[in-house]
Order: sequence, then structure tokens, then C-alpha cells
Amino acid sequence: MKAVKLFIGLAFALVAGSASAQDFSDPQYAKWGETPEQRKDNILASTFLKEELANRNYNQAAKYLQQLLQNCPAASENTFVRGVTLYKQKVNRAKSLAEKNVYVDSLLLLYDIRLQYFGAHPKRGKAYILDRKAREHLTYREGDREGIRKDFETAIAAQVEVNGAADPELVAIYFKNLCDDYTNDIVDAMTIVNAYDANAKHFANIDESQKEFKNQFETCFGASGAASCENLQKIFEPKVAAAPNDEALLAQAFQLMAKANCESDFFLSVGEMYYGVKPESSIAMILAQVYQNKKEFAKANHYLREALTKESVAEEREKLLVRIGILEMTANNYAAAVKAFNESINIDEGDDDGLALYFLAQCYVAGSKDCGSELAKHSVYWVAYDILQKAIPLLEVTDAAVATNAKNLANSYRSVFPTAEECFFAELKEGATYTINCGLAKGLSTKVRYRAQ
Repeated sequence: MKAVKLFIGLAFALVAGSASAQDFSDPQYAKWGETPEQRKDNILASTFLKEELANRNYNQAAKYLQQLLQNCPAASENTFVRGVTLYKQKVNRAKSLAEKNVYVDSLLLLYDIRLQYFGAHPKRGKAYILDRKAREHLTYREGDREGIRKDFETAIAAQVEVNGAADPELVAIYFKNLCDDYTNDIVDAMTIVNAYDANAKHFANIDESQKEFKNQFETCFGASGAASCENLQKIFEPKVAAAPNDEALLAQAFQLMAKANCESDFFLSVGEMYYGVKPESSIAMILAQVYQNKKEFAKANHYLREALTKESVAEEREKLLVRIGILEMTANNYAAAVKAFNESINIDEGDDDGLALYFLAQCYVAGSKDCGSELAKHSVYWVAYDILQKAIPLLEVTDAAVATNAKNLANSYRSVFPTAEECFFAELKEGATYTINCGLAKGLSTKVRYRAQ
């Protein structure tokens, strides 16, 4: 040990000797003190701080740190970098909670002082410093929930100010802790809702490598319970009543309630008001689904058709038409359903929609009730069976469960084909071309087939 101390003493002596040979009256040293003697003393203190940290002499290092903070805080960033290292070591070695708290206070204060003197640094300025302080606050004083929230909010605001956007990771950490506070009854639901709404924008157009932070953000919001339909209605009902034409307010209320899968009358009223000021396809689609779930088919149909008038993308129009067709089927409007399904199929004849074909076959069968004779009714099953044979391979790719249903349905249709006797008396030979002459399938051509005996 004596040899080590001797070596350190010798090293300090060499440093001091080297320093004495320098001319500290040169303006380049002005940041270290007012007089050459002060500059020399402070530069030596900076060197000794580094050496004492390397040798784990933290008490002595603290003396040099205090000298530098008192005499020349703006001289070097390294003073603060080393100061952080020093106080982290002291926190880890504290023998009591009171002692630990003193060191944590000193650690956080270092960031405040650094902000004062290096806040304008182009790379490690205000945004960087406040980010580091917020994270340290969370690490070393987790119980100070209000202080942590304040530091994270200040850091996020600084990043927006300096960089134009906040770090998604920092926002995700902040929001996760905020949701924890809600779970522990420290903050209310509106705090969570407002924080979500204010920070969601920071996840727009982020790199793929940062998508995990967006997922964390969304997961925390959903799991918090703050965004329940009941809470959202309590929050927004009086606001919407006071400002029913405020587009920004309606957008916030509608989007949050839609995300929470709300289906209340209040949600629908907000949606209709929002659609009134911003008539977009996506809004109409959500309203249509909720009205459909509530079995208000006329309104659901209205909004689906509203969406269709505004949608120009062929693939999306196909989907909308299938939804309209299914809705018309639900309301027993089979003629309208057939029209919608056929429109969907005809958008791109080379790329048929298996789902549209699956339902179209069922519509034709439902329409056979208008056929007079049994043969005429049963002949419709030939067409329906043909359509299902086209639908099945498509559905096997897109929806295996529906494909299985389609196979079962095709077998059931085959079991009610006209009998050989019916065809004989109608002078219909197996394999001959036949045109349906009644019902919704009227005019469609098919082949004569006998029911299996």
C-alpha cells in the first residue's frame, strides 16, 4: 500500500511539475480562473479528480469536484461527467438511507448545474442533459413519483424544443411509469388520457428499430384501464356538450373511444358529429360496425355506403361491398346483397373474392323461394354449387374455417339437386346446359346434374 501511495504521490508531483512549466496567463486558460495561479490550481484539481476516481479515493475526489464547481464550473464538461461517476459510487456505498439521499440530491443537482453552463452544447446540451437527469431520478429515487414525472415531462419538452421530436424510448419509459401511478391511485384517468394524446405523435414515422417502444406505449395505455368507455365518457361528455363543433376535441374523443371498443350512444353521437365535420371513409367504417353490432342495420348500411362513395382504392372498395352484401343478407335484403357481391367480384374479375362468392351462393339459394316449381327451385342449387366450387380454393388460402363451411354447404346443396326423375319429365339430360329462369339467379347458365341416390 505504501508503494502505491508513493507512486500516486510521484505521479501528482510530475503533473504539478508539468503544469508549472505552462504559461497560464494565456487567454486559452481563462475559463479555469481569473489569475494564472487560480487557473493552474483548478487545472491540477481537474487532473487530480480524474486520478482519484481511477484509484477509488472517492472522498478526496469529492474535494476536487467541489473546488471545480465552486471556482470554474464552465471550464470542462468532464467535471460533470466525473462528478456523476463519483456520486453514483457514493450512492452505492452509502451506509444509511439518509446518507444515500444526500448523495442522490448531489447527483441530480449536478445535472442542474451542467444545464446552466453547458445547456447550449450542440450535441450534449439541454435535451441530452435533461434526458439523463430524468433517467437518473427514476433509477435512484423511484419513490419520488411527482419529481420523476416532472423531470420526464421537462426532458420530453426539451427534446421537442431542440430536436423537433422526443426520443420514443424516453416517452415509453415516462408513460409506463405514469400508468403505474394510475394503477396505484396517484394520478387520475384524465392524466393518462391527456398524456397518451399528447405523446402519441412521437411514435409517428419512427424507425423499425424503435417500434418496440411504440408497442410498449400502446400496451401500457390499453392495460392501464384508464381508457375505459365509462371513464372516457365522464371525461368527454361535458366537454363535447360545451363545444360540439370543436374538430380537435371530437377527434380526440372519437379516436380514444374507438380504440377502447366503445359502443355507447354517446360514442355514436360523437362519431356522427365528428363525421359531420370530417366525412372520411375510416370514420364511417367504424360507425357502421358499431351500428351493425347493435343490430341497427339501416344506419350501418348508411355509413358503409357513405364510406363506399369516398373510397377510391379498388381493394378497399371490394371489402366494403362484401360488408354491405353481408349486412343486406342480415336484413334479408337478398337482391341488394347479390348486387353488392357481384359489384365486388366485378371490380377485378381476374381476382375473385372467395368470401363474396361464398355469400353470393347463399343469396341465390335464398332467392329460389320465388321459383314456382320444385324443379325450378332445385335447379338454383346447380348454380350455387358451381359458385362454391370457385370459392373454396380461394377461401383455403384466406380463411380455412370458412373454406370448411363452404365445403359442407356445397355437399348439402348437392344433396338437393333435382332428381333424375324430375329431369326426365322435364326432358333435361345430365350434362346439358341449363339457364335458370327464376329467382335472383335468373339468367345464369349451369349444367344439369342429378341428385345422388
